[in-house]
Amino acid sequence: MKKVLLILLAIVVVLVAVLLFNTFSFHSKQINADPVPLYKTDDAVIQRLSQSIQFKTISFQDSGKMDTAQFNGLHRFLKTSFPLIDSLLTLEKINNYSLLYKWQGSNPTLKPILLMAHQDVVPVDPLTLPGWAHPPFDGVIKDGFVFGRGALDIKSGITGEMEAVEYLLREGFKPERTVYLAYGHDEEIGGKEGAYQIAKHLQQQNVQLEFVIDEGGSIISGIVPGVEKPVAIIGIAEKGYVSLELTVEEEGGHSSMPPKQTAIGILSAAIAKLETHPFPTKMDGPGSVMFEYIGPEMAFGMRLVFANRWLFGPVIESQLDKKNSTRATMHTTTAATIFKSGEKENVLPIKASAVINFRIMPGDSIQGVINFVKQVLNDERIKIAKTNEFGDEPSFVSDTESESFKTVQKTTHQIFPDVLVAPYLVLGATDSKHYKNLTKNIFRFNPTRLEDADLKRIHGTDERVSIESYKGTISFYIQLIKNSNQ
Repeated sequence: MKKVLLILLAIVVVLVAVLLFNTFSFHSKQINADPVPLYKTDDAVIQRLSQSIQFKTISFQDSGKMDTAQFNGLHRFLKTSFPLIDSLLTLEKINNYSLLYKWQGSNPTLKPILLMAHQDVVPVDPLTLPGWAHPPFDGVIKDGFVFGRGALDIKSGITGEMEAVEYLLREGFKPERTVYLAYGHDEEIGGKEGAYQIAKHLQQQNVQLEFVIDEGGSIISGIVPGVEKPVAIIGIAEKGYVSLELTVEEEGGHSSMPPKQTAIGILSAAIAKLETHPFPTKMDGPGSVMFEYIGPEMAFGMRLVFANRWLFGPVIESQLDKKNSTRATMHTTTAATIFKSGEKENVLPIKASAVINFRIMPGDSIQGVINFVKQVLNDERIKIAKTNEFGDEPSFVSDTESESFKTVQKTTHQIFPDVLVAPYLVLGATDSKHYKNLTKNIFRFNPTRLEDADLKRIHGTDERVSIESYKGTISFYIQLIKNSNQ
């Protein structure tokens, strides 16, 4: 008995030693960088952002509804608002409405960088209008904010980047590394006519980029329990996307003599089965890289947990599982979004169909999703088909050890010295996916400060951006261009 106790004690001692060693070896990945002064914003800068919002550059699934006059009006506005860019940079219009600016660098051996945003915005649901403090396309400036559709997603990205370049041109800055500005016109409906065509155009010119930076994460307070500082989350990968239509066809008839299962019943059971059999959790995916950057900044107890995920993985998983936003970082998600069946209350429908949307983790694939669904359902009565020929495979994962990532991280610390930087997995889709053949370094980061409640304003009601935050956005792009040329 004594021998057994000694063995158990030795095991405990070794376990504690391993836990403590891992914890004290869990070093900070934050960069020490001297802060730089923020760009001094005047009223004209804020007015330009406001005016850009007033162009109703809305994307519709039906491309025939596109108001081309609004896009052309935005183009004329950018031309007159940024005269140095207009005169000193070259502009190519791709597919009529997407914009590609080129600021030629002096050293052709250096790969260019590409800063992105998109011109289009989502429609405003008329039912939400009473909830807007100001009309969504008036660009009202009030109480330290600029209000309107596109203030966050992402007219502030277009004007922020162009304000930065215009400022550097006024200062006489001459880049060694070529800088591209790329603004697609249909990101909200997939970017097939905009960013995809820009990337194709660059590829035909044999352009290879050092890095691409597009929208994605922001600087968010209160995102991680146990971390008091705001966190700048920089997307190093994004999920893929596919929608599958499930269809069941059965005999119809009178509702007074129903079969044991109707078409609706079969399909409903299938959807319930998919929801109760989710894709496996992946604690070692790109979402977990965030822990490497945030964990060392936590108090000792939490640092011990994150430094020893091999042991405490189930505990971390149970915590992440409590919120939809964090649960989605751990696996391919399943969401039933459309259900169609039935015409009359006393008639059995012949057909029932549903659309299930999947956001695919890096490491999974569209075909893998289809195979998984077939395996879970295992029902020949249910036909499975993609809703269209497209769909997007998940992106590759950009290297956080690359010089490009370190440049973005350093810039973030210089402009926002109070924040932590952490890589993360983007749950939605961005235009940057179209540039996968042009660079190994794609980062998804909108350098804007947001509170947790602000996340609901993106595509939602009362979208707005703070003027103080917008100053930081412009300053970030100025410094990023400078740092990329050092």
